[in-house]
Amino acid sequence: MTKQHLYLVDGSGYIFRAYFSLPKLTDPQGTPVGAVHGFTAMLWKLIEELNAAEAPTHLAVILDAGAKTFRNDIYPAYKANRPPAPEDLVPQFPLIRDAVRAFSVPCIDQPGVEADDIIASYALAALAEGFNVTVVSSDKDLMQLVQPGLDIFDPMKNIRIGRDGVIEKFAVPPEQVGEVLALMGDTSDNIPGVRGIGPKGAAELILEFGTVDNLLANLDAVKRPKLRDTLAEHAENARMSRILVSLKDDLPLAVPLADLTLKDPPHGPLGAFLTKHGFRSLMAKLGREMEADAAGPEPAPDVAFTHKDYETVTTSERLAWWVAEARTRGLVAVDTETDSLDATRAALVGVSLALEPGLACYIPVAHKKGEGLLAEAVEQLDIPTVIAALNPLFADAAVLKVGQNLKYDLIVLRRHGVAVLAPYDDTMLLSYALDAGRGGHGMDELSAKHLGHTPIPFKAVTGTAKAAITFDFVPLDRATEYAAEDADVTLRLLGVLRDRLWREGGTRIYETVDRPLVAVIADMEIAGIKVDRAALARLSAAYEVEIAALETQIFELAGGPFSIGSPKQLGEILFEKMGLKTGKKSSKTGAWTTDVTELERLAGDGVEIAAKVLDWRQNSKLKSTYTDALQAQINLATGRVHTSFALAATSTGRLSSNDPNLQNIPIRTEMGRKIRYAFVAEPGHTILAADYNQIELRLVAAIADEPALKAVYAAGGDVHALTAQEVFGEVTRDTRARAKTINFSIIYGISAFGLAQRLGIDRGEAARYIELYFSRFPGIRRYMAETIQGAKDCGYVSTLFGRKTHLSMINSKNAGERQFAERAAVNAPIQGTSADIIKRAMARMPAALADAGLTGTRMLLQVHDELVFEVADAEVEAASKVIKTVMEAANLPAAPLAVPLAVEIGTGASWGDAH
Repeated sequence: MTKQHLYLVDGSGYIFRAYFSLPKLTDPQGTPVGAVHGFTAMLWKLIEELNAAEAPTHLAVILDAGAKTFRNDIYPAYKANRPPAPEDLVPQFPLIRDAVRAFSVPCIDQPGVEADDIIASYALAALAEGFNVTVVSSDKDLMQLVQPGLDIFDPMKNIRIGRDGVIEKFAVPPEQVGEVLALMGDTSDNIPGVRGIGPKGAAELILEFGTVDNLLANLDAVKRPKLRDTLAEHAENARMSRILVSLKDDLPLAVPLADLTLKDPPHGPLGAFLTKHGFRSLMAKLGREMEADAAGPEPAPDVAFTHKDYETVTTSERLAWWVAEARTRGLVAVDTETDSLDATRAALVGVSLALEPGLACYIPVAHKKGEGLLAEAVEQLDIPTVIAALNPLFADAAVLKVGQNLKYDLIVLRRHGVAVLAPYDDTMLLSYALDAGRGGHGMDELSAKHLGHTPIPFKAVTGTAKAAITFDFVPLDRATEYAAEDADVTLRLLGVLRDRLWREGGTRIYETVDRPLVAVIADMEIAGIKVDRAALARLSAAYEVEIAALETQIFELAGGPFSIGSPKQLGEILFEKMGLKTGKKSSKTGAWTTDVTELERLAGDGVEIAAKVLDWRQNSKLKSTYTDALQAQINLATGRVHTSFALAATSTGRLSSNDPNLQNIPIRTEMGRKIRYAFVAEPGHTILAADYNQIELRLVAAIADEPALKAVYAAGGDVHALTAQEVFGEVTRDTRARAKTINFSIIYGISAFGLAQRLGIDRGEAARYIELYFSRFPGIRRYMAETIQGAKDCGYVSTLFGRKTHLSMINSKNAGERQFAERAAVNAPIQGTSADIIKRAMARMPAALADAGLTGTRMLLQVHDELVFEVADAEVEAASKVIKTVMEAANLPAAPLAVPLAVEIGTGASWGDAH
């Protein structure tokens, strides 16, 4: 007879993990259910995986009944520093209990005690009845329970912890963990412990003295006088802490052990629960079909993830079978494994393929075993063999290739000699076209959201911190489970997301804007841009001199040296030592506020030291973030910097640049502008910068249908001069500058307070400017009001090309959240349409340049409203015409505008010279 095995699930950890890792969702009744959905998916996954592995016989979910327990009677401040549960999580607690019961799993809590106490009581009772017991939790306190027959399963790290694991973590066996916890205390639970004693010191003392009581009874034997005095001073805290960390393990069992028998989830109650709360992807796991909802995903295939069924391909015969089968089916999901996140440097370690849900493989090519010079290859195919087999498949126009963040895989494969050609789909971009503003678009999040499945975490196979390894050292069995699952998940996501695309109006933005950019951006990242290391080094030296001079001036003004980079010390200098009276303190830390807004306010009031600190911060940031860092990021093989463009990172459709971020190089100061001069062309080439002129203001004029603004753009006039005339009654250098600030501020929904700060005027005057602006340009006020109302009605706003930005907080009862969403609603159609236009230009650019025979011209960067090219000197004139033509017509024919787009071209030996 199989031995009975009880699993006790610490439900609180699952709840908060679900709440903070998943987007905010509401059910058809308007109740928040993001945490409920995540909890349900994770519990279901746990039950499935346990059934597939160990087939537990009994299972229960244990929850906390309330905040106050017997420990508060012992120590009123117990857990007093914990913030209350988030407002939108509170109504989800009873729903989570409903979810557990819908699985026919007991959900147990008890007033006056904690979930840990209930777990301890059930665990010991089950052990006494001859059960094996596993506690599912990441809570270190529960490690006290580990003993023969009882282990811990940490779902966050996907590892089991027995006696050896406890000793590895605490340096003491499980029976002494409570003693260590009592000495070290716990800030999250507000357990005082003994001040100054951490985990290592606590373990050393307990290994020597055995228990807290024995330690306190033998303080004379503690060798270090200071430690001895500390222990004597905090002895009562230590004794009380020992009581607080002890688990109450003798509670009566509210539900008998026999009633914890694990059953298959009953379709009726579970289906009713999922239907009520609109969990469509989870309904699919029951094999049910639901009526399609225009805003909801279609059910996912009812196929479990069985990792042991994935194949490790190590022979040419099996590789040939997978390639042939993929070409026969006309569909393959692909994912690459590498030794680095930098696609332009990463070495290929393996490739995974999936042909249908559950049918997936991993093809290792560069795995090793051993370390350092002793590392040796494992049994696997060599890279040339795999490349030769995959090239015909990935170039086949009759096979749809599917990836998640496919750009990364395209770059890696291309660098290793494999060209992935159309047709292809990217599940990340499909999600982006459908759900921008509804959460992230990473594979793990999409899998949990649409498939009810949490993939194996990367850290679970590579480890963390000092124990981390690169993927080429992961054993093949674990590598196969992880990598093949990625391809499998990607293939399943395609079915869910593709079916929604046409119903929810995402086809045009995906097919004509986002997907075509994958190959274009991959080319740009591979190309990179040349950087003059010597120029950067000179700038770093100049910044260093300037920083040192500013430090000397700041110390003179402060009356002595201090750490300028320390907000705490700076606050003390400004508001205590120097006696400035207008400072304010943080409600959380009690420290003086010295952020940029506060320093700018002080500088505006004539406080010289504040202005100097702002300059010091700016120069320090320029040096550390750009001139120093960029030197380290130059690829030694190419002499160029290869930024990575994120295709689905913003809610409005804009691209973002990372590693390094080339979109945030400051250009308002002379020192900042100098950085762009370090980005240079190769010999015989020129840098060309093509910049849309005031594209967002032009779009405001067109979308808001404001006659006065449309007329000035149609006539090629100066919109800032028009605003200056309308608001201030005259056009001077000063009024035009103020008008420019007003023009760009109001379209972002700035308040009178915000405009007052930007213009250095009082709030009343700023409010008058805003009102005067709207009276002169009423179309803009009308656009803003109609857009906000439309967002409140349907929950999203759209660009001219149909890109939706979802605004989950647009109807929030919290005024701050609602106002933030309203500003986003006004801005997103403008900024998003601008982003769509430049992306359409980028997608068309390679073909246009090729058709013109401009083989010496290549696109390198996209920065806000600007495209940067490297152009052969002989092609500059012709390239300028083609680039300008493509960019100025990028909106056509999909979205004709009532105002013309204008592009300004600049050229030079460097990016700086091109401006």
